[in-house]
Amino acid sequence: MKKYFYMAVIAIVFVGTFAFLYRKSRPEQINYEELAAAVKDIDRVSVVTGKIVPRNEVNVKPQISGIISELYKEAGQQVQEGEVIAKVKVIPDMNSLSSAQSRVRLSQINLEQVQKNYDREKALYDKKLVSAEEYEQSRQQLSQAKEEAAAAQEALEVIRDGVSKNNASSSSTLIRSTITGLILDIPVKVGNSVILSNTFNDGTTIATVANMNDLIFDGNVDETEVGRLRENMPVTITIGALQNLKFDAVLEYISPKATETNGANQFEVKAAVKVPGDQMIRSGYSANASVVLETVEQVLSVPESAVVFENDRSFVYLLKDGKYVRTEVETGLSDGVDIEIKSGLGEGDKVRGNRIYE
Repeated sequence: MKKYFYMAVIAIVFVGTFAFLYRKSRPEQINYEELAAAVKDIDRVSVVTGKIVPRNEVNVKPQISGIISELYKEAGQQVQEGEVIAKVKVIPDMNSLSSAQSRVRLSQINLEQVQKNYDREKALYDKKLVSAEEYEQSRQQLSQAKEEAAAAQEALEVIRDGVSKNNASSSSTLIRSTITGLILDIPVKVGNSVILSNTFNDGTTIATVANMNDLIFDGNVDETEVGRLRENMPVTITIGALQNLKFDAVLEYISPKATETNGANQFEVKAAVKVPGDQMIRSGYSANASVVLETVEQVLSVPESAVVFENDRSFVYLLKDGKYVRTEVETGLSDGVDIEIKSGLGEGDKVRGNRIYE
């Protein structure tokens, strides 16, 4: 019995191997997509990558150096022009403070002496022992001494406190917004040291404020396509982070100078964005701008995947009598998916597409 069993197994393996080899030796049937030539509009579109930014974004910086003592606003809050954002406590320079204190003392000594001279001149004038001219001169000297003493005291208060009694309403210790808008960032905290802007440094940024009602798209386009762009061209902006939200824009700036990025010349472009009133757009969103460079309407077209390009000639495989025949065609504008057929095909003609793998 075992002998017949082994013989049966061998026979099954032999027959299976023969059937497998027979199937592999048969020519494989290749199937292709069948595509139809159709009339449609074709647009050549350039897609520019960039981001959404405010047109007017400013850095608010202090007018004096010191330490942040209070913060009145947070990022994300609206602020009006002139509204206080923070307060700075002045840490005076000891040399400047010493000089100001010395000036106050000297002005007081001078004032006391001038006051005595005036009192003496006034008493003599009342007795008609000195002329009116001498009296007026002593009174003028007293007025000047009082003014110098007041100025010295005010300078001391500014150096010591950052503000004087006379200019408390416009104190430089109060950091105010220079525009009306949204606070995008407050990079400092209470206790941080800040410095004013001067010729040696840019100063410390207390807050970044922007008008979020006036946004622009800022991107870069390749030099191969910048020549086709014109100002005032309509643009469609797409923000992927907002479920591919789309809205209109108008191209308003094309840089006259290229910048090299990863070995390629790029030109900066800007477009004024028209944001719907009910839509919240945040500064820095990545976005794509689609610009229609060229368009043709109601032309015969086929999917570009059906066209074979050889040197300067174009071919398709046209279905005739159940067979695909290589046929030369004249092509036109392409949108990357479909391509215009100027001659060689008629509407409804069937052409061979991509191979179908089963």
